[in-house]
Amino acid sequence: MDAPIFLITPPFTQLNTPYPATAYLKGFFNTKNIPAVHADLGIEVTLAVFSKSGLEELFHEIEHRQIELNANAARMMAMKDDYIKTIDEVILFLQGKRNTLAHLISKRSLLPESSRFTQADDLTWAFGAMGIQDRAKYLATMYLEDLSDLIKDTIDPHFGFSRYAESLGRSANSFDELYAALHAPYSYLDQILIKILEQKMVLHQPKMVCISVPFPGNLYTSFRCGEWIKKHYPHVTVAMGGGFANTELRSLSDPRVFEYYDFITLDDGEAPLELLWEHINGKRALSELKRAFTLQNKKVVYINNTACADYKQGQVGTPDYTGLLLDQYISAIEVANPMHSLWSDGRWNKLTMAHGCYWAKCTFCDISLDYIKNYEPVNASLIVDRMEEMIAQTGQNGFHFVDEAAPPSLMKSLAIEIIRRKLVVSWWTNVRFEKSFTRDLCLLLKASGCIAVSGGLEVASDRLLKLIDKGITVAQVARVCKHFTESGIMVHAYLMYGFPTQTEQETIDSLEMVRQLFQTGVLQSAFWHLFTMTAHSPVGLDPAKYQVRKQTNDIGTFANNDIQHEDPTGADHESFGFGLKKALLNYMHGTCLDFSLREWFDFKVPKTTIAPDFIQKAIDEPELVSANAKPIWLGKIPQWEIVQKSKKGSTWEQMQISFQTQQSNHSISVEPDKGAWLLKILPEVAISKPKQKTIQELKADYEANGLEDFELFWDNKPVNALYKAGLLLV
Repeated sequence: MDAPIFLITPPFTQLNTPYPATAYLKGFFNTKNIPAVHADLGIEVTLAVFSKSGLEELFHEIEHRQIELNANAARMMAMKDDYIKTIDEVILFLQGKRNTLAHLISKRSLLPESSRFTQADDLTWAFGAMGIQDRAKYLATMYLEDLSDLIKDTIDPHFGFSRYAESLGRSANSFDELYAALHAPYSYLDQILIKILEQKMVLHQPKMVCISVPFPGNLYTSFRCGEWIKKHYPHVTVAMGGGFANTELRSLSDPRVFEYYDFITLDDGEAPLELLWEHINGKRALSELKRAFTLQNKKVVYINNTACADYKQGQVGTPDYTGLLLDQYISAIEVANPMHSLWSDGRWNKLTMAHGCYWAKCTFCDISLDYIKNYEPVNASLIVDRMEEMIAQTGQNGFHFVDEAAPPSLMKSLAIEIIRRKLVVSWWTNVRFEKSFTRDLCLLLKASGCIAVSGGLEVASDRLLKLIDKGITVAQVARVCKHFTESGIMVHAYLMYGFPTQTEQETIDSLEMVRQLFQTGVLQSAFWHLFTMTAHSPVGLDPAKYQVRKQTNDIGTFANNDIQHEDPTGADHESFGFGLKKALLNYMHGTCLDFSLREWFDFKVPKTTIAPDFIQKAIDEPELVSANAKPIWLGKIPQWEIVQKSKKGSTWEQMQISFQTQQSNHSISVEPDKGAWLLKILPEVAISKPKQKTIQELKADYEANGLEDFELFWDNKPVNALYKAGLLLV
């Protein structure tokens, strides 16, 4: 193979599944016959550190440096033999290769315990009836977190279990602090990282290295990689891309950055990297590059060949995970939150239903940026083609669709395609709480393998939701959550506090809305985020419109995204954070739902103005089904018989129709002529049919058979309860 492109994810992102950027790009390069290899250095560094030999070196290093230890570190050093003895087994357990260890770990008789285990004292409260495997994963994760704390407290203050030196990258308007850190001697983790990188470079001998930096937590290590490559392989071109660059580096002007990189590209990477590859192979002039920063005459320049179009989503190929250590990722459970565990537990294939966001109006969101504003859905058939390819490639049938917000109509088409192909998959995604998520659509999604959705409720206040331009109301969110929950799909809500002009009263009222959502059982998981003003959002672009002030108008020479701001008309937002999160933690575990909201705060707060039955009334409202909804039959062929009925001397015939479902038997009784029509029509609206009939077509067919009162028959029991057997209107 010719010298390839080497795609790198530096430490650290997720440990349970590869971050998908390099797999997306490798899949694209496959379509262009461009040789490409990739590596997730995060998982490889983690496995090197958290191993028997790794811990032996770690403890030796701590002893060699004669570091003054705090009480927790001293306790762990005293138990070093217990850690060295158990570490390989713990990693194998978290990789799914030692499941029988769950019993030993759960009994808390195998693993040494230090400070992190103080939060694990009441596992019954935290996990309830969750299985022994989950309990053991949680304890094993605490064990690794203890080791992480030891590293941080002794030899590497920047270390984090799933991120590294994050503070150096977060809102770093100046490159100074990061530049100084890069001029310090290699840290303990740096040495391990560079040793692995050196082995990869020797193995692959690439012509170009592309480093993906999705988060602040892997920015520092990306620069360490770039630094080493440019020093030891000066003929190799080094480029950076990814979410951090796309949001933070759009006004980059510090030339020192290019001591570590040759190019930094923005937004979708396919076209920019293809042009860069052609450039370094002598087929393109520098001026023909697309969305690329580089250094010319000691000044940072931005080159953007707008004549070159980006690739459509149907042209970018199937993500290619080959070459990654798919059987060595670690399933951890860091917090006892059912939705959060999906992010850290299990190996998920990452895919996208649509590029960008179909709503693209939320005022707090970076809607001016390409990855949100340029909406382009992918055909459902092509998505499922890609799913089948990835199942064959990875051996995994779980999918996380990483959309900004998956469109309901596309989710419906996707579900139908999955069911028609008889695929067994589980999947989850991010949504807007659209009113189009009816009960029957949610049942269809569940039938296709959808297990969870997350969506933004943000500030649970109708005034603020309108100001945010969210396009939803709290009552609508409640009804949608009910439909998902009753269908067996878990719901996680993103919550926000501190949006401009939010008052104390609105903060408390938002908490009351959230309390009622948990009390009624329609919401299972949530998380509070403090509002952050970003440079590319409507609030950041026009703060005066939202009655906030920037604390400074200076544009940094390095990262520019998060903006420090003042909200002169709103509450002291940060003071509410602890109380909001403490209340939510209890609500998620079904406790303290009858507490006064004032109990969560150590300062005086107003009484809520929300009626105690607001959410209950909202979810009790009858559902209005769209006139354009079409019937789909998911069920089995029913059995039937004619039975004689009699009452007060009168005798008549009824058709008894019995539907077998996975869990039970559902029976209805109808007039024989109407029952015969129903038995005829069900196969005609089966999901396997390529064209769906409309309600109007059913009505015409019903009346053509000499039957009367279609609406009375169709819209009332027993027919309108047939959703329990698989007759859906979507």
